Amino acid sequence: MDKLRRALSGNEQCDEESGIITQADVDFVVMDQTTLSWSTRIKGFAICFIVGILCSFLGSFALFLNKGLAVFAVFYTLGNIISLASTCFLMGPFNQIKKMFAPTRLIATIVVFVTIALTLVAALHLHNPGLALLFIIIQSLAMTWYSLSYIPYARDAVKKTVESCIT
Repeated sequence: MDKLRRALSGNEQCDEESGIITQADVDFVVMDQTTLSWSTRIKGFAICFIVGILCSFLGSFALFLNKGLAVFAVFYTLGNIISLASTCFLMGPFNQIKKMFAPTRLIATIVVFVTIALTLVAALHLHNPGLALLFIIIQSLAMTWYSLSYIPYARDAVKKTVESCIT
């Protein structure tokens, strides 16, 4: 548990592509140190993550109850944003942003944010259900690709699996 705590607080760094854990520079001053205890951070993460999942499910129920695609798109996107923000409790906001824009996940992060914005525009401003649904699908794929970047070798395994299915 201590190793996990050190890794999430930035005291250990993980090479995203190879999964090799190395000791971080001890002299590095972490700008986003919080005064929250570890148990409070875990509780904040869990609550935020569960609220995000619930928002996504509420959006899905709204879709099936014929409340409209706009309600679905808003709740689904809000759920993704809250779930993504929940990790700030574990790592701290500055460390989270630094990791989000690391070279290994920069494109996935940009695609996630762009599709979040486009989903909301398509659902609320353009009132185009087909376009909103397309952006939701892209948003889901981008969030999955972004999430896989935190698991060593996961992206490589997915690439090889897709390549083997295509050929």
